This record gives sequence, C-alpha cells and structure tokens, in this order.
Amino acid sequence: MKPLIELAAVRKYYPVSRGFFTRKALTVKAVDDVNLVIRRGETLGIVGESGCGKSTLGRLILRLEEPTQGKVFYEGHDMASFSSGRLQQLRAKLSIIFQDPYASLNPRKSVYSIIGEGMKIHRVCSHSEMRGRIIDILNQVGMSEDSLDRYPHEFSGGQRQRIGIARALALSPELIIADEPVSSLDVSIQAQIINILTSLKERFGLTYVFISHDLSVVRYMSDRVAVMYLGRIVELSGKDELYKKPLHPYTVALLSAVPSIGRNGRKRRIILRGDIPSPIFVPPGCRFHTRCPETQDVCKKETPPLEDKGGGRLCACHFR
Repeated sequence: MKPLIELAAVRKYYPVSRGFFTRKALTVKAVDDVNLVIRRGETLGIVGESGCGKSTLGRLILRLEEPTQGKVFYEGHDMASFSSGRLQQLRAKLSIIFQDPYASLNPRKSVYSIIGEGMKIHRVCSHSEMRGRIIDILNQVGMSEDSLDRYPHEFSGGQRQRIGIARALALSPELIIADEPVSSLDVSIQAQIINILTSLKERFGLTYVFISHDLSVVRYMSDRVAVMYLGRIVELSGKDELYKKPLHPYTVALLSAVPSIGRNGRKRRIILRGDIPSPIFVPPGCRFHTRCPETQDVCKKETPPLEDKGGGRLCACHFR
C-alpha cells in the first residue's frame, strides 16, 4: 500500500535580511533534509524543542509552505506537479487544527460562517443542506446548535478549539495536522479535546500528524513518534519502543524530563548544557554535539545519517 504522504529530502530555508556589516546572505534552515513517510490511518507524533521545525514541517505537508528543495508526495504523486484544479481538490483532503484557539478564528464571523466557508468554496453541499451538516459536525465535537449564530469572543478557549476541530472536519478530510492543539488549554480541557480527537479518528478513519512538545500527550495519542532537533529528524520509532528504550541522546534527555509518579518511577534528570544553536549558524557534524553529554571528535566533523538501527527504528547517531 502506498503511503498517504511521503517527504523526500525536503528542505525549507528562509532568507534573512543582511545587516550593514554582513556581506554574505544568510538563511534560516527551518527544515533541513527531512525524509518521512505518513501511513494512512496512523497518528504520527512529532516532538522537539521550540524552534526545531515541527510546525514548519506540518505546513510543508499541507503545501501551505513550498519547500526550498525536495518533494512532497500524496499517494505517490508529486504535489508540485498538480494543476490548480487538482490542488484545490487536494485541499479538501488535508486539514489543520491550529495551536491558538483565540487567534485562529475570525472574530468578525459567526460559527456558522467559520465552519461553512470551506463548504461554500468546495461546494460540498447545497445551501439548504449546509445548516444541518454544520449542526451535525458541531454535535460531533460536543457543541450544540445554539452556537451557530454566536461569535468566537462568546466562547471559552476549550470551546473555541472545538470550533477549530469542527472547521477541520467540515470537508471530510483524510489527514489532519494537529499543531499543538492542546498546549494553550487547561489540563482538564486538554483531556476533553484529546478524547474528542481520539473518538473522531476511530469514527472517520482519520490520519493525524500530532505536533506537540508535551511528551505525555504524544505518547497517549501516537502510533509512531518522530523526534526533531534543529530542523532534522534524529529518531523515528514506534511509541512503545521509543518510550521504553530511546536511542538518540537527545531523546533520552527529553524523556528524562517527563514527570513520573511513584517511588519506582524516579529517574535521573538529564540537564542539557547550553541553548539550542541558531538555525542560521548550524553546527558542523552532528547538530546535537554542542549539547550532547556523549560527544566525541567524530560527532563534530561528520553528520550521522538517519538509518535503521534494527526493528524498523531509525536514529541519527554515530554510537547507537
């Protein structure tokens, strides 16, 4: 079976304005040489520190951003070769839930207009059928018909995120990019949103790319987990294998920060020295070598490839 989405050597660089004393043009390497397969029906978690390129990768998958280099395939077809008509059809199959439920909803539009806008553009149903369809979508995310003619400022953060999920569902997509969908919500509301996403996946056979820095949430939601550092994937594995025995030193450090309950659950916290390097001035060799507690000379010179370490587990490290 062909993967739903495949990324081949994808890069996304952003030019930086040159300063008065800078002659050389600079670029931010937000995503750098990423190869990734997303299988139909799975939930792929993407984790990493802020600024590692998680959200940019999600936008590249949706073609909200064009890659600087590399290709993105949908069911084996290069998305860059799609005509405008075919690309519009593809837009209905790929959707996104944004991180901020306050900024992602137009304050001047009612809930009916927010959810129905995509339906009008893609002409998925007649005007007379639209209201009933929107009510049905709202019910699926735990909202009532009373919400239709109200505006975003009348709702709480959790309710707004439900509206955002309803908007993402409006065109019956195959893939949804969930970009930090619960990070700005209270813990009790997070649980409700996660349960809604889980239920919707089972009901409609959705594929998720779940982007988050919360490793506990990613473990609950995901089938596989990709760990990103400074624009690259450094480890990719099934969630159970990754959480039980992480391979890459960066993954080990991330998991050491996850709180554990009980006397037997105590573990040694690994404190990484320094800050994540600038994506403009990327370190040579392994990008993690400036913070890695296991750095050796080869790490400073040679870039480790992301390769199979056995059992289908991928890791970019010279010594794992």
